[in-house]
Amino acid sequence: MKSILKISLCAGLLFGAGITVYAADVRTDFDKHADFSRIHTYCWGQVSTADPLYEQRIKDQVNKDLEAKGWQESQGNCDATVFAKGNVHNQQELETFYTGLGSGWGGRWGWGGWGWRSGWGPGGMGEATTTEVNKPVGSLVIDIFNGPSKNLIFRGISSNDVSKNADKNTHNIDKDIDKMFDHFPPKR
Repeated sequence: MKSILKISLCAGLLFGAGITVYAADVRTDFDKHADFSRIHTYCWGQVSTADPLYEQRIKDQVNKDLEAKGWQESQGNCDATVFAKGNVHNQQELETFYTGLGSGWGGRWGWGGWGWRSGWGPGGMGEATTTEVNKPVGSLVIDIFNGPSKNLIFRGISSNDVSKNADKNTHNIDKDIDKMFDHFPPKR
C-alpha cells in the first residue's frame, strides 16, 4: 500500500509540475455522397508550409499512403486533386512548478499531518510558481477535391507540438498523415 501511494504521489507531482505529454490531434471528414470507388488517379495542387523543406516530405508521405490504397499520381486528367497547407503558431499554456516540498518525520515526505503511519507527518507543500509560456504548435490540412466537380470530398487535419529536432518533426508529420489515411478511402 505504501509503495502504491508513493507511485501515485510521484505521478501526481510530475503532472502537476508542468511535465506534459502531448499526443497529436488528427481528425478527418469526407463528403458522404462522394463515390471514392470511381477515383483512381490524383494530381497535386498547391502545397505550402511554414518551412519549405517540409513540402516535399508531406507530398512523399501522402503519395506513399495514397498509392498503398490503390491511387496513382498523374500529371493531368486526374480524378482528384490533393492540396496541403501547413503552418506553425504559438499556443499559450500555463506551466506550474512546485518547489520546496517539505519532509515529515524521519526525512520522509510530509503532507501537513494527514496522520499516515510509517513516518508520514507534518510537512509542507512548498511554493508553486505558474508561468505562461508559448509552445509552437504545427498544423497540417490535407484536402482532396473531386477532379470534374471541384468539390471538396476529403479533409484531414492534424495538430502537434513542434520540436527543435527536424527528424522528430518529420516523424510526427509522417505518423499524422498515416493516421489520416488509415481508413481511406472512406466508406459511404
